[in-house]
Amino acid sequence: MPKILIVDDDINICMLLNLYLVKEGFSTSICHNGKEAIKKVNETNFDIILLDIMMPEMDGFEALSHIRKISNVPVIMISAKGEPMDKISGLDHGADDYVTKPFEAQELISRIKALLRRAGAQGVGGQNADLNIGGLAVSISNYVVKMNGRKIDMPPKEIELIYYLGTNPMRVFTREQLLMQVWGTEYRGDTRTVDVHVKRIREKLGTDPQWRLDTVWGVGYKFEIIN
Repeated sequence: MPKILIVDDDINICMLLNLYLVKEGFSTSICHNGKEAIKKVNETNFDIILLDIMMPEMDGFEALSHIRKISNVPVIMISAKGEPMDKISGLDHGADDYVTKPFEAQELISRIKALLRRAGAQGVGGQNADLNIGGLAVSISNYVVKMNGRKIDMPPKEIELIYYLGTNPMRVFTREQLLMQVWGTEYRGDTRTVDVHVKRIREKLGTDPQWRLDTVWGVGYKFEIIN
């Protein structure tokens, strides 16, 4: 039974989410601020976190930054702040998805299920083979990324994206294709989600003499092997 942590200072929203999630067969835990959320993540292994932004004591952005230091658990930010820059900021802090209030419960549940499928041990597209090229090593079976032997902390979507590109080298993918393959058919987010994740991957992995994550202007991205 997947465990979901609900983090929101609005008690009514927490109770509503709890009702829908329990009905779908999920196990839930509830807290009402960022500090409490960090404590719970330290104590329990959750499968998904639903995280509000505007909360007392510590907001969702700050809480997510702390959570990403200790866990790669998939995080869906839920907020009334629906401007594009708010969504980009959430992804920049390490969120895997972003849902704007008010939302349809079934849409949220579909996104949760999509994240759970892609965070499972089968990996992207059911592939289990590891990726090893140059200093980069990606184990999709246990979601571990290493660069020159050093473990790199990355959330699941970043790992899945670099794995998918790396196992399809020299092929150009549009942002829409990457959203379909990595985020799934249920995802309805902005294509800039891909740009944000690529930017974070580049910052974390740096450069390598044998490969690069290349931008194909006007089209999308490719994992290029350098001869």
